[in-house]
Amino acid sequence: MKTFKDLIAEVQEKGRCHRCGGCVTFCETVNYGALEADPEGTPRFKDEKKCIECGLCYMICPVIDELADELKALTGWREPIGAVLEIKTARSRDPEVLNRATDGGVITALLLYLRERGHIDGAVVSRKTGLFNRQPFLARSREEILEAAGFHFDTLPGTGLFPGVYSTYSPSVLTFKEVQERKRQVKKVAFVGPPCQIDTMRRMQVLGIVPSDTVRCYFGLFCSGNFIFGEEERRHLERLGRFDWATVRKVNIKEDLLIHLSDGQVRRLPLEELDFMKRTACFFCRDYSAEYADLSFGGLASEEGWTTVVVRNEWGRLLMKEALIASIEEPKGLSPQFPDEALEKILEWSRRKKERAENRGKVGPLS
Repeated sequence: MKTFKDLIAEVQEKGRCHRCGGCVTFCETVNYGALEADPEGTPRFKDEKKCIECGLCYMICPVIDELADELKALTGWREPIGAVLEIKTARSRDPEVLNRATDGGVITALLLYLRERGHIDGAVVSRKTGLFNRQPFLARSREEILEAAGFHFDTLPGTGLFPGVYSTYSPSVLTFKEVQERKRQVKKVAFVGPPCQIDTMRRMQVLGIVPSDTVRCYFGLFCSGNFIFGEEERRHLERLGRFDWATVRKVNIKEDLLIHLSDGQVRRLPLEELDFMKRTACFFCRDYSAEYADLSFGGLASEEGWTTVVVRNEWGRLLMKEALIASIEEPKGLSPQFPDEALEKILEWSRRKKERAENRGKVGPLS
């Protein structure tokens, strides 16, 4: 039976830990209390004497292959990027949602719809807490769900270059400790996260362990990798894009890193040029499109202001069908070729990420 010590040796020491929070979340939820996350989000022993060496933390790690076959069976996964029933482009009908959203606000619209219909008591999401930082939290009210809208990183003109290190990554899985503590009020939630976090939560579902029993919907995010915005990285990015942070209105990620300036200009930086600021574990990740989600979302392939949605199972299809009646819309006059063209783009970005992970695995951990 492999334990947390094996995770340290096989995952952390090789630079592959995503800091997704899965191992810590399970350990906290069942009240073992053996693990915690350090200030950077890396799992560590809080009290090694409380570890019962159950091995579950090892099995639910998204880097470990132990439950790969069971995970694929659970989600109906098919080559090459998981189950794909439909691909749509849509946006919210709510002006308030659109005003806060990065692309089309479809995730926010779905969360609000699910809450209003009583399908969920809350949503495990992340919200902006600083220049580039996001923090995981449990959103229960309309305002809290709206607060989590948008995946761009807003700045205000004149803010300049703040000291400190920021990250676009938010370990939303850690919020399940709060869900468990409020179990009487919060019995069913939607979970929104990048591929690695969807992966670890689905593994818990495979094993039938907490806190996956509370999750009713898995909403995955397209992810080419998350970035570290340290002071050195921000200055390098400023030189690369030929802009001044004091003039930045917002930053978004689609096919490129998009830096929107206060004068209306947009600087586009290819993501391939940003490896210097990417989180180490992201180089080893193979999943671009959140292949184990019910619905996957991103800006890739859609026009500005619209969200691409990959429908992966019948539950996801039902949610989209109901939401299209109640709270979201598709563009008029959409080309009938859109689904095929969108799938082609998603397949290409997925292929790139898988190849990068395979190549990185051959050369070993980053220094």
